[in-house]
Amino acid sequence: MTKTDSGKIDMTQGPLLSKILIFSLPLIASSTLQLLFNAADIVVVGRFAGAHAMGAVGANSSLINLFVNIFTGLSIGANVVAAKYMGAKKEDEVSQTVHTAILIAFYGGLLMLIIGLLIASPVLRLMGTPEEIISMASLYLKIYFCGMPIMLLYNFGAALLRAIGDTKRPLFFLLIAGVVNVILNLFFVIVCHMSVAGVALATVLSQCISTALVMRCLMKMEGAMKLFLRKADLVVRLREIIQVGIPAGLQGVVFSLSNILIQSSVNSFGAEAVAGNTAAQNIEGFVYMSMNASHQACVSFTSQNFGARKPDRIFKVMLLCIMTAVVTGLLLGFGGYFAGEKLLSLYSGSGDVISVGMRRLSIILTTYFLCGFMEVPVGTMRGMGFGVTPMIISLLGACAFRVIWIFTVFAGYHTLEILYISYPVSWVLTGTVQTLAALYCISMIRKRMEG
Repeated sequence: MTKTDSGKIDMTQGPLLSKILIFSLPLIASSTLQLLFNAADIVVVGRFAGAHAMGAVGANSSLINLFVNIFTGLSIGANVVAAKYMGAKKEDEVSQTVHTAILIAFYGGLLMLIIGLLIASPVLRLMGTPEEIISMASLYLKIYFCGMPIMLLYNFGAALLRAIGDTKRPLFFLLIAGVVNVILNLFFVIVCHMSVAGVALATVLSQCISTALVMRCLMKMEGAMKLFLRKADLVVRLREIIQVGIPAGLQGVVFSLSNILIQSSVNSFGAEAVAGNTAAQNIEGFVYMSMNASHQACVSFTSQNFGARKPDRIFKVMLLCIMTAVVTGLLLGFGGYFAGEKLLSLYSGSGDVISVGMRRLSIILTTYFLCGFMEVPVGTMRGMGFGVTPMIISLLGACAFRVIWIFTVFAGYHTLEILYISYPVSWVLTGTVQTLAALYCISMIRKRMEG
């Protein structure tokens, strides 16, 4: 199966670097557009509704990620299983994976909707969200969670398309939804004066568009990837998906918990610090998602070559993806830092907000390439079906380390700079161990396939 007009890429033969770039570049653009959903929210409320409204939107980011990450992990599981069977040329198993994944997304979204509505306000208070923004933050969160079933259906659908190398059509779908999101943001906030409720509603409505397009795409496809709604079965490939997806999801959840603890630490510096931290995080998000495209490429390419029993290509995939992630992180990280004040001024005209944002960017953004080095080996292990090993390493090397840092170093030296330094230190420690573990797993697979 070579690259065709339908967007498929044969990842099991031919040159790797060019195919990784063909896969990754649309994914970078798609991730950027997805981040623009939240960026548009923050910029519009920051400019037209004030710093408190901007802080209310930003105060939710860690909490939203906490609930989304478990199902994002399951979508990775669906991607791995579908790509593995695609590489092994097992079309019946590919079809079963598609239908199981869509049902996981639908029921998982409903569950997240219910949970989100019930716990929004109590958890925000538990996080120490400043009193002057908590009512707006709670409203934004509840509206956002109403769109959770729609968002998860898109994420799972896009993950299935990535399994066959198709990253162009999700880019097109998000481009349409992104334009709608920006227009609705401006209309609801400026014309209707809806503040945080307006940007949350705009995000949900635009996500409906991208989800409808990706579901239509799956239903119109030919062959094993074609989706038949009446054929959906939750059980057939559930076990295989959760073997990879649950560890990935748990890793994301614990990462989010550690980030919530960090967000709570930032909250202790007041509303202006929350706003500045929010703007800087949003800028960093664009760099992270660009590097994460290399991680996603590593997962899909590794899974297909694992299914095709080609361990030597798996090793080459990891090296090339580490290289592309690090180069991307260096270029965008330093570029974002040097343009930091101008970028932060898009979010807020407040000098205090910009100052806090630059303090974060100077430490985290300039070292962000280390995060790419940490994440690619995780994709290699997940693509070969090793879900627990990278989870344990990440939980100990990054999450546990950051928690210990907060209660020891940060407790003794209560500054934002000391808080932010925990990130690059944890990336170096965790990335080194992840790389060694991935090399060991590749050697195990090679012996198993040759034996």
